[in-house]
Amino acid sequence: MNKVRQITVGRIRIGGRPLALIAGPCVIESESLCLAVATELARIARRLEMPFIFKVSYDKANRSSLRSFRGPGIEAGLRILDRIKRKLNVPILTDVHTPEEAERAAEVADILQIPAFLCRQTDLLVAAAKTGRVVNVKKGQFLAPGDMPNVIDKLVQSGNRKILLTERGASFGYNNLVSDMRAIPIMRAMGYPVIFDATHSVQFPGGGGDRTGGQGEMAPVLARAAVAAGCDGVFVETHPDPAKARSDGPNMIPLGAMPNLLKSLCRIRQAVLA
Repeated sequence: MNKVRQITVGRIRIGGRPLALIAGPCVIESESLCLAVATELARIARRLEMPFIFKVSYDKANRSSLRSFRGPGIEAGLRILDRIKRKLNVPILTDVHTPEEAERAAEVADILQIPAFLCRQTDLLVAAAKTGRVVNVKKGQFLAPGDMPNVIDKLVQSGNRKILLTERGASFGYNNLVSDMRAIPIMRAMGYPVIFDATHSVQFPGGGGDRTGGQGEMAPVLARAAVAAGCDGVFVETHPDPAKARSDGPNMIPLGAMPNLLKSLCRIRQAVLA
């Protein structure tokens, strides 16, 4: 595989030999739930020697319906994330949606994530870059992998080369996404680590009428394929009981299934790099 720039996040590196794990619930439902999930994921990752970043959103700004749960908001959400970060000593990733949010979230989050729908928003990219934090850009469902150099250039020209690129499927027909694994080597050739978002890639956007549907049972299949294709890390949303999750439940991997899945991904990673 082509070498990529290694990105340092706290005490860990993404883009090296170990497969990185970015995982957590979709949205903050409660501090106790987030802490329980983060604690279990950190335990699993330590055992497998996987670099681990805890992810969760304080606000889901692009829900299907006004009735959908969005989370506690930025102020309460960042307080929760700060307590989890300090208690478990793990890096934190969260979404930002506006330039103003980027500066505020950077006070707590180690990685600022640019949502797929906003990946071409110049002001947001520039603001995130100028915080000096690692920036993870989700490739828009409407972009080809070869379109990402323009996104990278906006960040680099704003003084930031601490970049991660995330593949999460492409729009295909109505209420469906398709993952083309060619995107992984194409984007890695741009010189930055590539993460594969296994759970959002199985979404049926708007497929539930006023909510998003999905095929969570297919997320492990795509995760294994992506690791075989050479991704540097996997992004997984997980929950103790996805059927009761307040956002994106149909796409999630149950927390209890994570140990076996991650073991299999680490074995594939070893085979790829052998």
